[in-house]
Amino acid sequence: MDFLFFDFLGKPVWMWLIFLGIVITLMIFDLGVLNKGNHELGVAESLKLSAFYIFIAVLFGGYIWWAWSNGTLVTTDGTNPVASYFQGYIIEKVLSIDNVFVISLIFGFFAIPRKYQYRALVWGIIGVIILRGIMIAIGAELIAAYDWVTLIFAAFLAFTGLKMLVTSEGDPDVSKNPVVKLTSKYMNVTKELHGEKFFIRQPHPASGKMVLFVTPLLVALIVINVADLVFAVDSVPAIFLITTDTFIVYTANIMAILGLRALYFALAALVHRFHYLKYALAVVLIFIGLKGFYSYFFGKFDPYLSLAITIGIIAAGIFYSLWKTRNDPPEGEIPAE
Repeated sequence: MDFLFFDFLGKPVWMWLIFLGIVITLMIFDLGVLNKGNHELGVAESLKLSAFYIFIAVLFGGYIWWAWSNGTLVTTDGTNPVASYFQGYIIEKVLSIDNVFVISLIFGFFAIPRKYQYRALVWGIIGVIILRGIMIAIGAELIAAYDWVTLIFAAFLAFTGLKMLVTSEGDPDVSKNPVVKLTSKYMNVTKELHGEKFFIRQPHPASGKMVLFVTPLLVALIVINVADLVFAVDSVPAIFLITTDTFIVYTANIMAILGLRALYFALAALVHRFHYLKYALAVVLIFIGLKGFYSYFFGKFDPYLSLAITIGIIAAGIFYSLWKTRNDPPEGEIPAE
């Protein structure tokens, strides 16, 4: 059992296995219990499930505090792991709201019924766990070899935040997505869904031979995972400017993503109420970017102050959005004249 104490990316193997065990258990719970029978997840159930995932994330944050306080967990960069974990988790969670909007557009384009959406998102987390892990590992290696890479991350985040403040983006056209075009060109895609199946064998229209086809549900899943990579371009550098400890970066990211599936069904109906949150998030990205420059040249920024500023900005964006849109009709409803 000595291998459990081997160092892997700055932490003993047993610590990574505990986290992965939590993730796998939650996924089995999702697929085997919550989504048994492909029932539709209502808004009330979605909010309750989201609260459960937030509780699990906070509980894991408590574990990080306990491990840090007794010396079991020591960050590789000397930062406060508790403040770093929660700040990274909150930023990733807020960035997920934009992700929810894009996911709803993708499901709408492929006409995926709600009863199959949750199952697709559960399977999608497998791809996210792998792809985020690869991105975070590459980022950690780059920073370890060249610490000035953090300045590039800082400049990128500050620029992204400024761009979000001054530009207005329209709805993305899913039909022009290069992934959609590539799958349509190089894969046999059925025109209709086949329940929850990702693959199906049926006669090819040209040859009449039985060949393997992919369904629109799988194509939607691929597009969603590629979209997550695009969103990760913002979120991963942001948390690396908070801490370069790979374990904290990865766990904060994945904990936020795990709850996204449950939160999706509530936010998909309410996302229009959070219109002004985009500007609060832009300010947070600018703040994190500027903090990256400060930390590089002058030393670490107080972690609890950084966490408090992040929470304050995002809370202000949420309350202002809800107040400004308090009289707006629900999404898709025509206002009365």
